[in-house]
Amino acid sequence: MQKSKIKSEAIRYFENAKELLSKSPIEDDTYTDIKYVQEACGTAYLAVLKAIDEYLIKNGINTRDLPQSVEGYRDMLKKYLSIYNGKLTREFDKLYKMLHIAGYYRGLLEDVNVLKDAFKAAKTFIEKIK
Repeated sequence: MQKSKIKSEAIRYFENAKELLSKSPIEDDTYTDIKYVQEACGTAYLAVLKAIDEYLIKNGINTRDLPQSVEGYRDMLKKYLSIYNGKLTREFDKLYKMLHIAGYYRGLLEDVNVLKDAFKAAKTFIEKIK
């Protein structure tokens, strides 16, 4: 079976998030243009959601039944993915708080190493549920 050459939406979003983050200048291990950091964090979080959506669709969930809220995503993770890996819900919650709330919504993340760790965690999560 030939592997599809089409990138998943989750990977496309994640690559776009990294590109956005690279646009922010860095001084003393700090991103200095928070606009790009916020956009990158929001896009990285969307990559996580897209990965969950792709998994659910691949496993028979109709697109109209996909989650519409963070609580909905938690429920779907518990129902369809925690059977295989009970840590996924906790990892999702960390990514939600780090990328969506602190990074995107509040604009609190600016440290280069913190953002590297957050993006690494997002990539690991996406790869786990591919």
